[in-house]
Amino acid sequence: MPYEPDGTAAAADDTSPFAHRLADRFLDDYVPGLTLEHGSYRVTADEIVDFGRRFDPHDMHVDAERAEATPLGGLVASGWHTTAMMMRLMVASYLNQGASVASPGVDELRWSAPVRPGDVLRARFTVVDARPSASRPDRGVVRTRIELIDQHDRTVMTQAMTNLILVRPAAG
Repeated sequence: MPYEPDGTAAAADDTSPFAHRLADRFLDDYVPGLTLEHGSYRVTADEIVDFGRRFDPHDMHVDAERAEATPLGGLVASGWHTTAMMMRLMVASYLNQGASVASPGVDELRWSAPVRPGDVLRARFTVVDARPSASRPDRGVVRTRIELIDQHDRTVMTQAMTNLILVRPAAG
């Protein structure tokens, strides 16, 4: 499996709201301005081709030889595959699955550089806004700026994601 992060401690600083286990994170842990990096995810040619065949069968995603003749000059991951790899990092290391209710959407999705076999990706998550819900007191809205970065420190994808996150249950 190419995925390696342990997801247990997202920040080295013990005072960070993210210094505790992923399963213990709730709305108040997503503090505006907090920036964290997680990863790494090594991309393989096999998974690029598999995803491409199933969901985005352009030559540049499914056939290494034909991909050489495309403007990108070789096999590259579909943008949707790139987004899925980011989601893998996000679920494993940023969002508490027990507290994450849903995502009403993504804005400003951009694929800024190709992802190729052998690339190693990491994700940077920056909490832009976090607020309680006006209509549902058991949850709030977290807006996160996401950057997916390769081993050359090149940003390959960006987006702004909104998530509905539960508040921490009352003790007792």
